[in-house]
Amino acid sequence: MNVYEVIQRPLVTEKSNIAREEANVVTLAVNPRATKYDIRNAVESLFSVRVLSVHTMRQPRKTRRVGKNAGRKPEWKKAIVHLAEGQSIEFFEGV
Repeated sequence: MNVYEVIQRPLVTEKSNIAREEANVVTLAVNPRATKYDIRNAVESLFSVRVLSVHTMRQPRKTRRVGKNAGRKPEWKKAIVHLAEGQSIEFFEGV
């Protein structure tokens, strides 16, 4: 799997921002077929940082309604990446 196909987007929430500031942790939405090894290699090669560990979890698909019409949001995968001390990834610099 290509490193550009592994990482889809950063997850920017209050909880992920606190974890990034206090514990040097980055939260990413990744390809559901990506393994921990793929995620580690993609983060290290794209951002030039050292990764200590990767935790993954699958987020279930959810049903959403708009009026009487019901649909489903897709299932997706979340990765929590622990970076080495002194390493960081800035997604929004100067904002």
